Amino acid sequence: MLKHFLGNSPRWFKLTIIGFLIFNVFSLYAFGPTVTAWCFIGEFIFTLAMALKCYPLQSGGLLAIQAIILNLTSAKQAYHEVEANLEVILLLVFMVAGIYFMKPLIMYIFSKVFTKVKSKMLLSMLFVILAAFLSAFLDALTVTAVLISVAVGFYGVYHKIHSSDSDYDGSGTLDRKQLSGETLEEFRSFLRSLVMHGVVGTALGGVMTIVGEPQNLLIGERMGWEFIEFFQRMAPITIPVFFCGVLTTLLLEQFKLFGYGAKLPEVARSIIENYTEEEERNRTPKQKFGLKVQAVCGILLIIGLAFHLAPVGFIGLALIILNTAFMGIIDEHKLGHAFEEALPFTALLVVFFVIVAMIHDQHLFKPIIDWALALPIDQQPSMFYLANGILSMISDNVFVATVYIGEVKEAFDNGLINQSQLDKLAIAINTGTNLPSVATPNGQAAFLFLLTSALAPLINLSYMKMVKMAFPYTIVLGTVGLICVKMFL
Repeated sequence: MLKHFLGNSPRWFKLTIIGFLIFNVFSLYAFGPTVTAWCFIGEFIFTLAMALKCYPLQSGGLLAIQAIILNLTSAKQAYHEVEANLEVILLLVFMVAGIYFMKPLIMYIFSKVFTKVKSKMLLSMLFVILAAFLSAFLDALTVTAVLISVAVGFYGVYHKIHSSDSDYDGSGTLDRKQLSGETLEEFRSFLRSLVMHGVVGTALGGVMTIVGEPQNLLIGERMGWEFIEFFQRMAPITIPVFFCGVLTTLLLEQFKLFGYGAKLPEVARSIIENYTEEEERNRTPKQKFGLKVQAVCGILLIIGLAFHLAPVGFIGLALIILNTAFMGIIDEHKLGHAFEEALPFTALLVVFFVIVAMIHDQHLFKPIIDWALALPIDQQPSMFYLANGILSMISDNVFVATVYIGEVKEAFDNGLINQSQLDKLAIAINTGTNLPSVATPNGQAAFLFLLTSALAPLINLSYMKMVKMAFPYTIVLGTVGLICVKMFL
């Protein structure tokens, strides 16, 4: 059984998971449900950290099933969490698949950008600013899906050249010899740093508007804030944080710190440049028509998302229908490939909601909320910001925001705080759950999506590497956010 259990993951990992499952039973009877629930959280984070050894759906899923069997939560409560986050699930199922059909256009645009913009610093800044701008109007997960598509596509071009007998740069040496060894490692490092800059950009932009992150919408609805009012209320904190984030990007690239600073190897640039030129020359009329269809669909996508004409998942479904109808993709098996990227992560997210339901049922965060509300009024915003930030790092920022805004609204309804204080705490909760949560992949859905995507193993992006690369951003975004909360709230 041990040979087949969790496939080809390391033996020590298999034994650790079995150890967790046995320990949890004893822990429940020896230490009680609260301590055991905290153990479950630690164990689940461990399975995420080992994502490259074993996809967390299996190891984390076994823990989630056990949490329900041990009555730490119920299937009904887990279903309620899924119901509350249905929009995120629809987004993953349909929007990511919709982006799949736009890959040729995305690759066409970004291969031009990659090869024409020679400065890595300028390219990094472009990625952060573009990701932030798009996340503010679309949403962080959609933008991350685009980033992953770009990086996988670009790596695919590299791999295609690497595994052929071509000589695109006319040097007399086969391209695969020039693109091996150190060049390949440098190329991976180059892609890794760009993608990390991009996902941090999604957090910088996502915090600003009511549509940027799922919890923003939730907080905005509870407070009765519209798009413009939400932006204006967050601006004293989010605008300084954004500029400090961009400055951090430049410093990290300039001084090559925390795994950043790798440039696109010159030999790789010239080979890829010549390859893309040849691809353009050989493009068929059908492929050219496809690019036009994708461009029109891209414009419709931006209009649909910017004006929120429908839930994001529905817009993604419309994108699939329009793209495939006009490009003539009508075979079922050709449609199936589009869903391969997102469905494992969607399943993992549902498992994650079981853990979130357990946190809810065991009231694990309640003592922290009660302590924060008991503080003097002038200290409450900064303490709420810190508490939300730290808890978002270990659980999920959408869940933390949901719990906190609910408790704060209840305190307001009971006359414990006034309207002005409620507004300040809502801003602190939103910024707290969005900014410091970049510290770990489980803090933000976009980061978790990146960690468990097909791209992560290609560019050697592990849980700990993400934590290390996010660390400078965590410090800058978290600290600047806290200073702004203290000064302006």
